[in-house]
Amino acid sequence: MQRGLPMQPTVVLLKEGTDTSQGKGQLLSNISACLAISETLASTLGPRGMDKLIVNDRGEAQITNDGATILKLLEIVHPAARTLVDIARAQDAEVGDGTTSVVLLAAQLLKEVRNYIEEGVSPHIIMKGFRQAAQLAVKRIEEIQVTIDKSDSEEFRALLIKCASTSMSSKLIHSEKPFFSNMVVDAILCLDQDDLNENLIGVKKVAGGGMQDSLLIRGVAFKKTFTYAGAEQQPKLFKDPLILSLNVELELKAEKDNAEVRIDQVSDYQAIVDAEWEIIYRKLDAIEKTGAKVVLSKLPIGDLATQWFADRDIFCAGRVPASDLQRVVQAVGGSIQSTCSDIRREHLGTCGTFEEKQIGGERYNLFEECSKAKTCTLILRGGAEQFIEEVERSLHDAIMVVKRAVKNGEVVAGGGAVEMGLSAHIRKHAFSIPGKLQLVHMAFAKALEIIPRQICDNAGLDSTDILNKLRMRHANGHIWFGVDVDGPEGVRDNMEAFVWEPSLVKINAINSATEAASLILSVDETVRGPQSENPAAGPSMPPGAAQRALRGRGRGMPRR
Repeated sequence: MQRGLPMQPTVVLLKEGTDTSQGKGQLLSNISACLAISETLASTLGPRGMDKLIVNDRGEAQITNDGATILKLLEIVHPAARTLVDIARAQDAEVGDGTTSVVLLAAQLLKEVRNYIEEGVSPHIIMKGFRQAAQLAVKRIEEIQVTIDKSDSEEFRALLIKCASTSMSSKLIHSEKPFFSNMVVDAILCLDQDDLNENLIGVKKVAGGGMQDSLLIRGVAFKKTFTYAGAEQQPKLFKDPLILSLNVELELKAEKDNAEVRIDQVSDYQAIVDAEWEIIYRKLDAIEKTGAKVVLSKLPIGDLATQWFADRDIFCAGRVPASDLQRVVQAVGGSIQSTCSDIRREHLGTCGTFEEKQIGGERYNLFEECSKAKTCTLILRGGAEQFIEEVERSLHDAIMVVKRAVKNGEVVAGGGAVEMGLSAHIRKHAFSIPGKLQLVHMAFAKALEIIPRQICDNAGLDSTDILNKLRMRHANGHIWFGVDVDGPEGVRDNMEAFVWEPSLVKINAINSATEAASLILSVDETVRGPQSENPAAGPSMPPGAAQRALRGRGRGMPRR
């Protein structure tokens, strides 16, 4: 340093304790975190995929092979790796299936270009190449996709069953594919075909029995609500009943809960009690005059009202969950009334059959042959609770796939067939591009092969040998050849074998994986703020103790 020059002051920008890491090392670290996630999910892909048993901090266990569910249960904290969690959730919300595929594809894209990052290739060139290749892939899918003919209803139904079966082939319920595929297609066809709102498919779980004991109710079913004495005297079966849905409480309330009344004589008190009884009897009389034989309410129906209805051969259920009551109204017609006065016929609904029925160890109220049946209910049976929950997740994926097939009507072959076709197409196009973008296109093409490769590895097949066979078939123009985990050849025409998936699932997966990979490549610095300390706890508390101290603060402890 030259004499006479003033020293440059140190500039402090960030709070003490802030952790910063940047540059190429940080980018490679983020890529490694994403690869670690993909290694966890890889073994769940395909018809021979394995399940994961995940135990949370409360000791509750869940068994699943659904990508979005696994990532949610793992509670991943690495900030870059959480991007993959988000794309899996987005894929699940948008199309319902392909969550594992989208995570594997995004991670493989990063793996294929990791060497280029190390050699100093700009991430922006790689991102540009990825986006170009993704556009090529989507355009190619739109060229080769097969449109389902909806004119023949029997043929159309058969095609939907094949789409549902393909979705279930990698799930826990694959042994019962024909049974559940029919159930899923029936459920979708029960809905309003213009809007296909899958939220109108109710799912109820009843432990016990086998999978084949599961039922599809073409209407609404919900568990018997809390009832008072007198409920057993009510009829449990009606043909063509009028149904009244209420948001009214039919119960005598204790005076001390509602109001304070100052009185001078006992007769005044008796007048208040008589008035209360008069009010509830007026409501009950108004309900009986409507002609309704089934009365449902979101709010409680007390013992007085229950016995009163039983004496007049009327069935009632109080405290019906809001979602179930809404589905009842959509199925049987009418509307939810918030008062018992001026109820007319158009406010009531009706159905062909109402029955209270024993299913397993529970009693269920079933509304079938509904006049406006735009909803249905799946009642799932099975042994362990975790097993039934996984059946529910599997059926959700299949329902979403069939919904997309009905709405869009375009399908492609599954089992890695479309990925191999896209890989060959992009690789062929790459030779016409000069410079570094050619390498990026080739990396994208190679990354697409992770799907058929992983299906082979999970099934115990020789992935190198089968991928070579598939490359040869696709080079000869057989665009629908994919992996066959059962046959001796290991490859087959999956379009002829009816291994189908909606093309929207593939388009969404490719776009999402490309965006996620580009997002991770665009990050070159991570700034992690200092851990905030609880001043009450002091600096020496172990990790998590501050949160426990806050949670344990009782009513008598003063706030600081």
